[in-house]
Amino acid sequence: MRMMDVGRLREIVRYPIKSMAGVAAESALLGAHGLPGDRRYAFRRKRVLLGMPWLTASRLPELLLYQPVRFDDASGEPLPTHVRSPSGAHLELQSEELRAELAGRFRGGVELVRLDQGIFDETPVSIISLATIAGIGREAGLELDPRRFRANFVLDTEQTKPFHEDGWVGHTLLFGEADPPPAVRVTKCDLRCVMINLDPDTAAQDARVMKTATRLNRNNAGVYATVVQTGTIRVGDRVRLADLA
Repeated sequence: MRMMDVGRLREIVRYPIKSMAGVAAESALLGAHGLPGDRRYAFRRKRVLLGMPWLTASRLPELLLYQPVRFDDASGEPLPTHVRSPSGAHLELQSEELRAELAGRFRGGVELVRLDQGIFDETPVSIISLATIAGIGREAGLELDPRRFRANFVLDTEQTKPFHEDGWVGHTLLFGEADPPPAVRVTKCDLRCVMINLDPDTAAQDARVMKTATRLNRNNAGVYATVVQTGTIRVGDRVRLADLA
C-alpha cells in the first residue's frame, strides 16, 4: 500500500446537538459511528411530513449561539445535560423551558430527539483543511473562522491549494502512529448549504461565503468519510493518505 503524508490534525470537534455550537477536544475515541457524543441530539420540527425534519441553523440561525454544557458520560459517551442560551442562562437540555424558548424563536412546534448512532446529513465524519477555508476567505474578502464549516476534523495540510480534499475521495486517511491506526474512508465531497454564511459568534449572515464556494468549487468544501478503523485520535496527529495507485 502506497501512502503519502497529508499534514497534521489541527482540531477535533463534536456537535452534541445538531446545529448548536461545537465542543473542541484535544483527543477522542474515533468509534464506528464517528466521535462519541457527536450529533446525538436534535430538535425536530413538528408536523413535518416531507424532507429533513430537523430544526437547523439554516432555518433558525440563533441555534448556533446555544452552547452545550455540563457533560455526563454515564452512557459511555459525553452527552450534555444543559445548554447555555444566548442570554447566558443554563437550561436543562430536556426541559420544557428550553423547548419553549426554541419554539418561540422558531415560531413553530419543536421536540427533542435522541439517536444513539447520531443524526447526520451524510456520514459520521466530516473533514476540511485550513487551506480550503483560507482560500474561500481570501476570494470572499473575509477572514473565516473554521467553525463556520462545522467539520469534525480540521487539518493543517502540506498542500496549500484550496479544495485539494476533493482528490481524497475513494481513499483512506490514517491518523497517528498506532498499529493499526484509526482510519476513515473518504466517500464524497461536502456540498455546502447556507450555514457557512453564518458567523458562529453572532449568527449574522454574509452570502459572500457560499457564493464564493459555489463559484470556486461548485459549492463543495471539505469531504465526508466513514470510519474503517476505530482508535484514539489526538490533535497534532500525523495524517496520511493511503490506497494510492
